[in-house]
Amino acid sequence: MKRTENRKWGRMIFGALVGGLSAFISIWAMSAMIAALYQSGWSVGELARQYLQATGISGSSHTLVEYYTHIKGIEYLICVVFFIAFPAFYTYINREEQQRQSRNPS
Repeated sequence: MKRTENRKWGRMIFGALVGGLSAFISIWAMSAMIAALYQSGWSVGELARQYLQATGISGSSHTLVEYYTHIKGIEYLICVVFFIAFPAFYTYINREEQQRQSRNPS
């Protein structure tokens, strides 16, 4: 009985730590977004343009090789997302009947 009680407290402490960290990151992100909007004159479009230029997404390509390299990098990112998402989706779809019924008792 003591071991299950310790696990319960451990889960509660872990949940509180994750919740606190999430709250801290959320507050930090919102303050950074508000500061960036203030700096750009409260214009969301101008903020988006500055972000896209700073990250190199909307910069002008001077040669075909630069354009091709940019497109190839985006293609690789899409492939990585697919290679991570597809196996998770496949295992979710093909799980056993008992697991489906135990999670959804309707």
